[in-house]
Amino acid sequence: MVRSTVEETLNRMLDAEADRLCNAEKYQRHEARADTRAGYYQRKLQTKAGEVTLNMPKLRRQTFETAIIERYRRRETSVEEALIEMYLAGVSVRRIEDITETLWGTKVSPGTISNLNKKVYAKIEEWRNRPIKGEFPYVYLDGIVLKRSWGGEVTNVSVLVAIGVNDQGYRKILGVCEGAKEDKAGWSSFLRHLKERGLTGVRLFITDACMGLVESLAEFYPQTKWQRCTVHFYRNVFSVVPAKRMAEVAAMLKAIHASEDKKAALEKAEAVFAKLEAMKLKEAAKKVQESIAETLSYYDFPREHRIRIRTNNALERIMKEIRRRTKVVGAFPDGHSALMLCAARLRHIAGTQWGTKRYLNIDLLREQELNQQLEGAEAV
Repeated sequence: MVRSTVEETLNRMLDAEADRLCNAEKYQRHEARADTRAGYYQRKLQTKAGEVTLNMPKLRRQTFETAIIERYRRRETSVEEALIEMYLAGVSVRRIEDITETLWGTKVSPGTISNLNKKVYAKIEEWRNRPIKGEFPYVYLDGIVLKRSWGGEVTNVSVLVAIGVNDQGYRKILGVCEGAKEDKAGWSSFLRHLKERGLTGVRLFITDACMGLVESLAEFYPQTKWQRCTVHFYRNVFSVVPAKRMAEVAAMLKAIHASEDKKAALEKAEAVFAKLEAMKLKEAAKKVQESIAETLSYYDFPREHRIRIRTNNALERIMKEIRRRTKVVGAFPDGHSALMLCAARLRHIAGTQWGTKRYLNIDLLREQELNQQLEGAEAV
């Protein structure tokens, strides 16, 4: 009943448009008549109510152009939006075919979904290359490795992501780029992309100890401090610790980062190093001694910020969401498809979840920097 009502209403609207173009109704004769009817042809249209048949009027002197439905369009705009949203939300193409058949009585081919996504990708590409405005004191960097088909083989492709906390205290997604792998060349290209778009005012980068990343940071942002994610540091130490000793070592490492200041943390780290040596965990002790200073940069920033800037958890949660979505696909046909799907998910998050959520009070950072400048001036 709903489908037939929609069909009847659309056909009446099309007839009314034809009457306006002809300046006369069907079979009406008068001097002001501008055109005459030449029958009609039928075409199908997918709507939310199902598939309807439209009687498209034909005119003898002019081409009938309707404002109701675009020429050659086969689906209602809301239906196309629903298909795109399902794909980006994590529904597989095969499942979308089943859903459309249940809802509208016809299947949608994988090629159709691919063509619809290309419309979105143009907007995503524009968003991905937008200028970065304002300063971002804290920036989180991470990457995710996905699979792609390449010459009949399945190879890896990396997608690199950056989010930042701006000078208003809100989290923003700064950029997403494709990299062959998470090496220095890939990270250098990504950081150059961010810098060219206007990323400035960074006081601290929060990342894991990814190969080549630290070197790239020193090259493009030499004055900015680097904080190694404490969670990744713990995992690195646990890799050389027996399972039965893991809980004890975890408590020792957490005690370091629970210290009141950096000096106390370094002193506690020396005690932990000595204790690990006594426990015959020499590899774990070596990792603590060599890398503990990399995890203590957050002590140079306001106390209220430290719990949020000592780990990369703010970005890890986002990467987990991307992983959940890309798992449905399996292997991508190429790196660009992987990049666009990841960027689409990030764009969705940026547009719906973080727009009104205050993250950090950046005024505390400005106040601390001002106090440090005053102390430096007094010392001089």
